[in-house]
Amino acid sequence: MHGVLLLDKPLGLSSNQALQKAKWLLRAEKAGHTGTLDPLASGVLPLCFGAATKFSGLHLDADKTYAATLQLGERTSTGDAEGEVVERRAVPAITAAELERVRQQFLGSITQVPPMHSALKKDGKPLYDYARAGIEVERAPRTVQISKLDMALAPADQAQSAINIIVMCSKGTYIRSLGEDIGQALGCGAHLSALRRLATGPFREMDCIGLPELEALDEEQRLARLLPPEALLTDHQPITLDEADAGRFLSGLRRRGPWDDAERVAVFGAAPRALLGAAHVEAGELIPTRLLSPIEIQQILHAQASPAAATP
Repeated sequence: MHGVLLLDKPLGLSSNQALQKAKWLLRAEKAGHTGTLDPLASGVLPLCFGAATKFSGLHLDADKTYAATLQLGERTSTGDAEGEVVERRAVPAITAAELERVRQQFLGSITQVPPMHSALKKDGKPLYDYARAGIEVERAPRTVQISKLDMALAPADQAQSAINIIVMCSKGTYIRSLGEDIGQALGCGAHLSALRRLATGPFREMDCIGLPELEALDEEQRLARLLPPEALLTDHQPITLDEADAGRFLSGLRRRGPWDDAERVAVFGAAPRALLGAAHVEAGELIPTRLLSPIEIQQILHAQASPAAATP
């Protein structure tokens, strides 16, 4: 089986635990995901199966959208609710004007220092391993892009001294770090008390399915939830090849044609229309980067022709 499952990851499971559960339910042999969500985060987690795993890395660059709640007045050791409180400060009266002033500080290109409790590696070891050992290592600042940031005081019945935010950001953005920096700018400190991914690239939460709902389906219905592998390449320029050129492309050969240079290209065969792989165009040459095998292509075409292959 080959395709993409849009999973609504629940709280409490790691991305890999959610992947393994879905892999078992779909009886898949090969599986991967397009970027992790912490156990304390829920939301959109595209899972890749079979041939789709060849393109999962291409989705890592996609912009993400998150909804988060910041608990004001408390800083924790991890930047989220999982850590111990390391500082408490009084929360000042926060006006709409003050929120807007702070919001403007974090729009556009900003610099972040990756948190110690992250999977970023130092000398081959994740930073969270150092953090758990009580060791803090120097981390190089990185520049990320915040294209949208909405901020509002949480309703009184939801939380005391909390702010709800919605963030659209580039890859590599740490929402925990953003929350801590917003708390610092407000003069009281903050930590992340809730986090949900609303979107990644073209995939939205309303298109996802939860594990309990997936488990309740029969096998045919589960397979019908899969999107084709090309769903991961919607931001790629499409190029269609005739039968002869498609064969050469699948052999790894370059093909010169009337194409403008492009870093991301999705290559299709003409008859029947089928995804062949990903490529880039340089100096008019179509250069393969990731190829499907003829067997994978035939299996995908067969699945798409099946009555079960309905769009979710």
